[in-house]
Amino acid sequence: MKTLLVACASALALAACGSAEVASPGEGDFGNGGGNNGGGGPTTPAPGTPAADCPTGLSNVGTIANNSLRVCQLPQQVLGNLTLAVRAGTIYSITGRTEVGTDRGIDPASTTGTQGILTIEPGVKVFASGGGDYLIVNRGSQIFAEGTATNPIIFTSRQNIEGTTTESSQGQWGGIVLTGRAPQANCQLTAPVTCTGQVEGTNAFYGGNTPADNSGRLRYVQIKYSGFEISTGNELQALTLAGVGSGTTLEYIQSYNSSDDGIEIFGGNANLKHIVINGADDDGLDTDTGWRGGAQFGIVTQRAPNSTSRSAAFEFSSAPASTAYASRYLSQPKIANWTLVGRNSSIDAHTVMHFDTGTNPNLINIVATSTAGSVAGCFDIADVDTQTSFDSGSTPSLRSIYMSCSVSYRPANVARSTAVFTNARNTNVTAAGTSTLTAPASGTTLTNQNLAFINGANETAVTAIDAKTVYPFFDTTTYVGAVRNASDTWWQGWTCGLTAGSTC
Repeated sequence: MKTLLVACASALALAACGSAEVASPGEGDFGNGGGNNGGGGPTTPAPGTPAADCPTGLSNVGTIANNSLRVCQLPQQVLGNLTLAVRAGTIYSITGRTEVGTDRGIDPASTTGTQGILTIEPGVKVFASGGGDYLIVNRGSQIFAEGTATNPIIFTSRQNIEGTTTESSQGQWGGIVLTGRAPQANCQLTAPVTCTGQVEGTNAFYGGNTPADNSGRLRYVQIKYSGFEISTGNELQALTLAGVGSGTTLEYIQSYNSSDDGIEIFGGNANLKHIVINGADDDGLDTDTGWRGGAQFGIVTQRAPNSTSRSAAFEFSSAPASTAYASRYLSQPKIANWTLVGRNSSIDAHTVMHFDTGTNPNLINIVATSTAGSVAGCFDIADVDTQTSFDSGSTPSLRSIYMSCSVSYRPANVARSTAVFTNARNTNVTAAGTSTLTAPASGTTLTNQNLAFINGANETAVTAIDAKTVYPFFDTTTYVGAVRNASDTWWQGWTCGLTAGSTC
């Protein structure tokens, strides 16, 4: 892996990048006098033929897809403005560690390092060729990747572009990493402003003391066939959020067939909405080091677990118990309206919802299921730390949760898990319901995922909590689960692989 470049440089005025959210001035330019706008060149190629060249600032590295697309490769370091525009006969690629900006430190007023701004237009496709290829947005830089409901932005693998992926393909490139300056637990808790950690799978830095830090916007984005183990226990996943602040927009994001987690969050205050995670080989949504944001409207349909992967839909944890519980920077996940579809497992540890070290959660309007015969259960309080959180008289609560699993609680921790529901804060929890979830019209059950995620009669009958009364970021809701009924179609159009004939 290339060593992270941190350079001190005088700031130059950054040309307009089309957003009022630019964090601070940076330097560098990709031509055209004020940042590259992804120009299309003098001619437009005929349909099915590659563009003759690449925009300024990108490298022409040949063609792909039976010589129908010109491959324009991003530079290893985006400094200044770079726009990836929809362009006839063109596809974009990354190779190795591709960085947006250099690390600018924990202070938003810092003049060290260099800012990068990467803008990606609706309909653009970006591919990578191997596990060591990934995109990282460093602290103080931003990405604006905004697709539409009918024209998403797609990050995928070379094999997918070449047409050789299958429903079980995974781990063919690294993924996307956003880093920010929001607080996180893996630091000196008495002085969060000095808080800096390193991102799993990289040597990039994250953290600070800016809860509302803004790393840009990701909207209507697919991330497919990603995830790669750099070393044992040190992995990249589809999307990694490290110290990302609440000023960042993260919505309508799909992770498909990640070989590790779908989305992993390390600290920060990021908020997410309208998330689809299907086919993750490890956990769907995994949180670490003190995440204190919220996530609403999420569908997780899990790949069948194996002996090397827990494959939980939720895996929530914080920093290890290195200090007294009361003084630790705990994770405080706020989760509303998710539907979690587990898979048949003969392994006790493969629980649908898994709560680990130092988690102080607030979960409402959740539907959790697993297929008949699973011995893992829907719910697991995995350690005394999190049990302490529930018993401490603070804020964790589980309300309006509908669990339909062969075993409600993980057998190894059944006493600890069931004890949680004796707490007066935890109300309207059905631990032995019968799922009536249905698949979308024309839906099928694919090899690696069960596509039944639309509420049926039993889910509809559950009394819900108005999510907005719990967390201002949430939308008002009157139902449990992610998808109210067949007319609730927020997941359609911008995702792949959720209905018959929709391939990824």
